[in-house]
Amino acid sequence: MPNRLIHSSSPYLLQHANNPVDWYPWGEEALTKAKTENKLILVSIGYSACHWCHVMEHESFEDEEVAKLMNLFFVCIKIDREERPDIDQIYMNAVQLMTGRGGWPLNCFCLPDQRPIYGGTYFPKKDWKNLLTNLAHFWDTKPDEATEYAVKLTEGIQQADKLAIVKEHQVYSLKNIEDTLKPWKRLFDFSEGGHNRAPKFPMPNNWAFLMKTAHLLKDEAAHVIVRLTLDKMAAGGIYDHLGGGFARYSVDGKWHIPHFEKMLYDNGQLLSLYADAYKWCKEERYKEVVYETVAWLKREMTSPEGGFYSALDADSEGVEGKFYTWHKTEIDELLGTNAELFNTYFEITAEGNWEEEEINNPWIRKEKEDVAKHFGLAIDDFNSKIKQAKAILFQQRSTRVRPGLDDKILTSWNALTIKGLCDAYKAFADEEFKSLALNNAQFILKNLYKESGGLYRTYKDGKASINAFLDDYALLAEAFISVYEITFDENWLQEAKKLCDFVVNHFHDEESGMFFYTSDEDEALIARKYEVMDNVIPASNSVLACNFKKLAIFYNCQNYQHIYQHMLKTVEPHIKSYASAYSNWASLLLDEIQGSFEIAITGTDFEDKRKEIEKYYIPNKIILGGEKGNLPLLQDKFVGDTRIFVCENKTCQLPQSEVSEAIKQIFK
Repeated sequence: MPNRLIHSSSPYLLQHANNPVDWYPWGEEALTKAKTENKLILVSIGYSACHWCHVMEHESFEDEEVAKLMNLFFVCIKIDREERPDIDQIYMNAVQLMTGRGGWPLNCFCLPDQRPIYGGTYFPKKDWKNLLTNLAHFWDTKPDEATEYAVKLTEGIQQADKLAIVKEHQVYSLKNIEDTLKPWKRLFDFSEGGHNRAPKFPMPNNWAFLMKTAHLLKDEAAHVIVRLTLDKMAAGGIYDHLGGGFARYSVDGKWHIPHFEKMLYDNGQLLSLYADAYKWCKEERYKEVVYETVAWLKREMTSPEGGFYSALDADSEGVEGKFYTWHKTEIDELLGTNAELFNTYFEITAEGNWEEEEINNPWIRKEKEDVAKHFGLAIDDFNSKIKQAKAILFQQRSTRVRPGLDDKILTSWNALTIKGLCDAYKAFADEEFKSLALNNAQFILKNLYKESGGLYRTYKDGKASINAFLDDYALLAEAFISVYEITFDENWLQEAKKLCDFVVNHFHDEESGMFFYTSDEDEALIARKYEVMDNVIPASNSVLACNFKKLAIFYNCQNYQHIYQHMLKTVEPHIKSYASAYSNWASLLLDEIQGSFEIAITGTDFEDKRKEIEKYYIPNKIILGGEKGNLPLLQDKFVGDTRIFVCENKTCQLPQSEVSEAIKQIFK
């Protein structure tokens, strides 16, 4: 008989619906049962594309003997971290405080009142059974000791992200940026790109900030590491050379062997990163990455209604990476005379190019010009043969058993992808990119809004559910600002403003000036957390601060300016000590120091001029205009003929009719 998860919307929870474990979803029924029966709670957290979550399920949660222990001694709650990141934040924090590390699957044992007492990540079956019996005995024989520990641990969780309030007025200079960059540069891998550690994560906001720094401050080290990292990721096995899109991270230090799951949030941000990088240095490979990733997004990740799905699993047929990897004999048979060229370029060998015997994950370690020369081919002929070979292998791969699809649609991750598509449109003016972005934005307006003006976090099977969190509001407002900048339709800017105003009313912490991750309309958990440190996705508070800066300029609003400047002032003392975890904040700080451009384009030819300006990499700008508009920055700028106004710090230079002249005012 299925357990209570059978009624869930989450694909991850549904994966566990037929476990013999008597799983509950998070909610009143499970929490009341724990209190009534005085049982410890097991909070088990994961997500559908998580390989080790699947392993632990197969080893332990599908085992009748293990399930019997779990059901006897605990109230077992299963949580999809992507649906309930608020709960995941709390118990991840608890496990990190207890063990010094975290990850998924996350398993945290709690008192009946939800306060944690013990936790960890993946446990082998034998260790898991021992842990279950030992904790049950501990709770039965030493409840006072368990409660005393829970009190201390909960205090630690509640204090973990508290920030000291900075009251003094702050004056920033380039020394703040230099102090941030100097220790960070020692952590770069100038051989393989990224940071000098394994595993390697893409971390798009890190490289976006460093690219901005390289451009604005002419920092050579930043320039080198960004180019190297983008080149190595695009050439590595972390990138799907046949189907487009990036896997979540590489387990090694060379971007070769990924954890093969593909996440929407990574790829949405990497669209932005590679599109901006193309504008910055005109590297053709970056354009290819954008186009191939959009093709994957459209082909495999777009719902009929226009929403974007969340993830593809790492596993197929129970084997991680099986869908994506190859035996050399397969390639030889499929490609015939083209096989040697393909195998040389993508490092395919009979022995296999990684630890799995005879298994190859394609990656590139040689320059195409060198391989073409070796085979006596002109570069155009080389490209043609490689393209043909990839198409043949892609077609064959399409007949394999596909990885599982997590088909829930998350507001925040869709917002990241809208912005990625807008940035791709800015770089390449491809109408398909614009159409995909607008369709997705309209989907969110139609399906994920509440009548109150608030948002839902998730949508699946025609139903929206779960109150949205701060990242949903912040990232969607950022996306809508991007949509405005490619359309000059002020309705999108108004939507962004409404979202930010809603956040001020329902998420603001008056004491610190920061914003809680949960709304005042949400259920009370054991702690109400902030999200301040940038991670694989920028922190919701840093995104929000950047939004308030842009809206302060668009609407000439001093209140928005006060909000973001107070937020930055509070966080700035922490940036230099851990730059990779504050890179989006550092980008805002750089804008405060260097200033930003407001580029207004008015008149009948505004769209052509907008497209031409967007070919340039100008990371510290906002852009606005059209044939009409009500924004304060557009007052007195509709003068008949098409004009370009370059303004800075509320001061405009002489209007220009040609983009080339306007650009001279920016790149002085």
